[in-house]
Amino acid sequence: MDHHALVEELPEIEKLTPQERIALARERRAEQLRQNAAREAQLPMPAQRRPRLRFTPDVALLEATVRGDTQEVERLLMEGVNADSHNEDGLTPLHQCAIDNNERIVRLLLRYGACVNAKDTELWTPLHAAACCAYIDIVRLLIAHNADLLAVNADGNMPYDICDDEQTLDLIESEMAARGITQEMIDERRQQPEREMLNDMKILHQRGLPLDQRNSIDKSTFLHIAAANGYYDVAAFLLRCNVSPALRDIDLWQPIHAAASWNQPDLIELLCEYGADINAKTGAGESPLELTEDEPTQQVIRTIAQTEARRRRGPGGGYFGVRDSRRQSRKRKKFESPQQPPSTLENPFSARGAIRRQSLRDRSGMSLARLEAQREGSDLIRSYNSKEDLSSNPADDSLTAGSSSYLHNPTAATSASSSALHGGNQHQQQRRESPPKRALMARSASHQKQKQQMSPDEWLKKLEADSAVDSLT
Repeated sequence: MDHHALVEELPEIEKLTPQERIALARERRAEQLRQNAAREAQLPMPAQRRPRLRFTPDVALLEATVRGDTQEVERLLMEGVNADSHNEDGLTPLHQCAIDNNERIVRLLLRYGACVNAKDTELWTPLHAAACCAYIDIVRLLIAHNADLLAVNADGNMPYDICDDEQTLDLIESEMAARGITQEMIDERRQQPEREMLNDMKILHQRGLPLDQRNSIDKSTFLHIAAANGYYDVAAFLLRCNVSPALRDIDLWQPIHAAASWNQPDLIELLCEYGADINAKTGAGESPLELTEDEPTQQVIRTIAQTEARRRRGPGGGYFGVRDSRRQSRKRKKFESPQQPPSTLENPFSARGAIRRQSLRDRSGMSLARLEAQREGSDLIRSYNSKEDLSSNPADDSLTAGSSSYLHNPTAATSASSSALHGGNQHQQQRRESPPKRALMARSASHQKQKQQMSPDEWLKKLEADSAVDSLT
């Protein structure tokens, strides 16, 4: 009924008794329901409703672990949910409990078969997380379930490397001693990822497959990976196999940018040795120097940049490859033992044999005559200033002896180059500490009578003869 009809019948309703009014209301309500049912029957079928949002059991387990809901975790595990479920970062419920120091859920997960050595995308295990957070009870529980004490994460750190708490560190180291772990075993484990990658590269090379293939996502190469991780032997092998150090990824990063960003100065020097540009820019306009905040890495980059600048200015702009000689000497000390034999045909791709070792004279093109000419020139200048015969100066003898030693011992390049670098300063110091010129004039005259200076040609012949005798002996 509409409103107008209700208003008209209102006087009649007022005359009814309460029981009659109640009966009339019930009758009219039943009529409304009949009319509504008839109207809905004539309407078309309603559209299907959207399904409710439901999470997968794996996500539910991770979420319950984050909330610390022990009952929910146990219910899901009893229903068969995988205890090693992980999110996009590789974090498992056991990782999360190690971070949150939830010992109760840790025990529950381990009872349902959770992997105690599960790794996330950064290769962290639950023991890494517990050791870093100094949760000694979690560490003790994981060790009791045979956690790997030598697990290496993406940064090359083991659990005891990132533990700053003394008690927790003492617990880990005591267990390492109890298991008979030695320093050799630790070093062997640390080098395992690099060895595995090097073996993979050798297999690809033997099969004739390209070593400069790119990742389908970021267009990075194997050389980018080796440079970022500090895998010196892998990088040396790839460069030996003619992989270009100038390859760029999707962000226009070269391997040298990766080495700088992850503070790998040894890799920076190696890449520059094979022609990498120390001033190369990324897609964002960043140079290797701008990508690192590590002071030793910055110092290496600056030194290389200065040497390259001197080299571009010409032969007189630098010290004939002194930096290169020092770098090669340092590489030998770091990666080779003194008794290590050279590479053989059985291992032609050994990185230590792949890096060419050159003496200072071979790198710079410095000849013996050139060394003698420099010595004679400096002698003439000093003789003019001090009126002293400097042909017997020990500093000059050390430079001459150093130049001849390149013929027989390339490793002497470092000490000889240092002598060449600082020779000028030594001569200036001698001038400052020299006695009065009047006494020098008389002594210089007597010295000239006793000893006559050889010409450059005579000295060169004598030096070549001495070198020939040394080679025969």
